[in-house]
Amino acid sequence: MNAEIVAIGSELLLGQIVDSNSAWISQRLAENGINLFFKTIVGDNPERMNAILKNSLERADIVITSGGIGPTKDDITRDIVAKVTNRNLLTDQESLNDIEERFRKRGFIPTKNNDRQAMFPEGSIIIKNPNGTAPSFIVEEKNKSIICLPGVPFEMKWLVENEVIPYLRKRYELNEIIHYKVLKTIDLGESNVDHLIGDIIEKSKNPTVGVLAHPGQVDVRIAAKAKNKKEADLLINPVKKEITSLLKDAIFGEDGETLEKNIGKLLSTNNTTISTIENISGGAISEAFQNSTINLYSQGITMGANNNMINLFNKYDVNLDDSDPIKIALSQAYLIKKISSSNIGLAYYGIASGELKVENLGKGESYFAIVSDSGYDTKHIRSAGIGAPDKRRAVMNALSLARKFLINK
Repeated sequence: MNAEIVAIGSELLLGQIVDSNSAWISQRLAENGINLFFKTIVGDNPERMNAILKNSLERADIVITSGGIGPTKDDITRDIVAKVTNRNLLTDQESLNDIEERFRKRGFIPTKNNDRQAMFPEGSIIIKNPNGTAPSFIVEEKNKSIICLPGVPFEMKWLVENEVIPYLRKRYELNEIIHYKVLKTIDLGESNVDHLIGDIIEKSKNPTVGVLAHPGQVDVRIAAKAKNKKEADLLINPVKKEITSLLKDAIFGEDGETLEKNIGKLLSTNNTTISTIENISGGAISEAFQNSTINLYSQGITMGANNNMINLFNKYDVNLDDSDPIKIALSQAYLIKKISSSNIGLAYYGIASGELKVENLGKGESYFAIVSDSGYDTKHIRSAGIGAPDKRRAVMNALSLARKFLINK
């Protein structure tokens, strides 16, 4: 069983709106064992829409469209589907009544163009939309289905979850699901993870194993096809155990768990407070701790000019060892710990352009330090910058150092 998704709207091609609908629909299809081989974005052009839908219907058992079923003149999905399937467009009186009633309840009088939302290709299965004025509809063409959904994400998601997936499972007698387990790792690059578990990836069939890299983090996805979640877990668990034995402490969580939440649990378990100081990351590290450890996060300082940093050291009578960058980071960690009276001080000292005239200072370097009354640890990576990926990488490395420190505490 295979499907295609066609996202409709010139605004998607112009980059005015990101096509998040297709990604979300893809996940739901995969979970239900439906293969997806093509995703297409097409503008509100009747000739191109007609060609795309014809091709999709030839290749796929299921074609899902999103967008183009509203009341305006450029909402022409219904017209093109009717043309491709050689059907007339007919008005459904019940749908028209529902649309008019929805407007009345909101205190509006519907304009005449809203009547188009009650028009469907002849023989359509009409799906009421409780979250909007545009009903969805399904056209069954022999053993194939064209499913037309609104482009508004929250309307589309409700319809997929509550109407489309149950319809597909019943019509195509889908008796399998695809269930995922995601292992989240830190401190290992994508190539390192692949090297460690490459044999498992190569021999994997059901479940399959894949690797996905993010800034500062690598995920290992184990996907099993089975009749239900329980049977899928029986397939996944032995592979998960084997991978865990190879990646060991690099795994910090599973599925929806974030490194931030993981640190929050460790701080709570140890009843430990933490504070942070950072320079070129724009407060990203502070934000990460605030979002996950609010009750145990004492204070965060984001540094600007270096003379401000020196003034802080003088004010709180903390020695600044500027003999090399890692010692600057250590000095900062001791400084923030003293300022905030927290149990732990964590510092990020990044140099994106070598602006400080310190011996051994490198360009594009990141230095991390963490201190407590019982000891300290440091970390150095050859990467720094002020872009979003750089900031996320700084956050992940700071959190990784904190995690390691708390585990060994």
